[in-house]
Amino acid sequence: MTDKITDSNVLAALAHPLRRRLMDLLRAYGPATASALAERTGEAIGNVSHHLRVLGTAGLIEEAPELARDKRERWWRRVSPNLGWSQGDFAADPAAATVSAAVQTMLLDRHSGAAREWLATEHSAEQADWVDAAFVADRWMLLTPAELAQLGQEIIDVLLRWGTREIPDDGHHRDPVLVFSYGVPAQP
Repeated sequence: MTDKITDSNVLAALAHPLRRRLMDLLRAYGPATASALAERTGEAIGNVSHHLRVLGTAGLIEEAPELARDKRERWWRRVSPNLGWSQGDFAADPAAATVSAAVQTMLLDRHSGAAREWLATEHSAEQADWVDAAFVADRWMLLTPAELAQLGQEIIDVLLRWGTREIPDDGHHRDPVLVFSYGVPAQP
C-alpha cells in the first residue's frame, strides 16, 4: 500500500536532494540518528538535523524515542515506508504543479544518475555477481491511459512486495538496490 501525498507543502519538503536522500536512507536501513545519517551522507550533522526537522514538520518522519539510549539521543524513522503522488492531484494549482514537476524531475535525475554511476564504474571481481544481476529492461508499447495506469499499478505492486518483504535471517549480506520504472508517453 502506498500512502498518497496530496498536500503540496508535504511534497515541497521532498523537493530538496538531501531530504530525498535522507528519506531513502531511512527506507533502506531503517531508523537512524542524525549523526549516523550525517556519516552516511558526508554532510555536517547540523545540516542533517535541520533537514530532518523539515521532514518531521511535514509529517514524513517522526522521532523514535524508544530507540534512544539516553535523553540526548534522537532517532528518526519514516512515518510511511511507501509514498507516492499523482501530478494530476496538483494540476489545478500552478504553484503546486510546479513543485510536483520539480520533485519528479529531481527523482528522475537521481535515479538516472545512480544508473549512470553504476555503469561508469569499473567493477572488481568480487562484484561479478552484482554485474551479472544488474539489469536494464525497456519496452515500447501501444497503450491507452487506463492501460498505462494498470501496468504502472502492477509494477508498483511488485516493487512493494519485494520492498516490504521480511528480510530472511539466512546469513546472506544484502546491499541496497535501486529499482525504478517510468512509464510516460513518448515517441521512439
